[in-house]
Amino acid sequence: MIHESSYVENSEIGEGTKIWHFCHIYNSIIGKKCSIGQNVVIGPEVSIGDGCKIQNNVSIYKGVTLERNVFCGPSVVFTNVYNPRAFVVRMDEIRQTIVKEGATLGANCTIICGVMIGEYAFVGAGSVVTKDVPDYTLVVGNPAREIGRVTMNGEIIKRFSGEDVK
Repeated sequence: MIHESSYVENSEIGEGTKIWHFCHIYNSIIGKKCSIGQNVVIGPEVSIGDGCKIQNNVSIYKGVTLERNVFCGPSVVFTNVYNPRAFVVRMDEIRQTIVKEGATLGANCTIICGVMIGEYAFVGAGSVVTKDVPDYTLVVGNPAREIGRVTMNGEIIKRFSGEDVK
């Protein structure tokens, strides 16, 4: 299902994927049974695995890979050039960003390019991720800091006190 207000150009879209209103997807690969919310921009050369849920107003730029079953909350932002300038062309300096299987990215978080978000990691709403996040780790803040561990289902199993935060 692709809403008539959306543009999908030169992209491979998996069976059962739904693309809602006002999206622009170009030169990307999107897996099966994904949900792409309204006003999402994807591409070029982005890879999105099966079962991903991308909420409204998310922009996913060249250099980003989402593995299977990744959740991107509303207004998640990915960057792809570390030090952009309007007057300097740096598209050959794109840093790869990988979000591993089952990870959750909370609403309004920002993912600085060149990081890896581990399997089933959980990034809290509004966080700014500037370095890699290990598997099953809960991070929050600006810059994002580890405050606990989560299960595959996203339940907090260990929360660190303020003194224990790395």
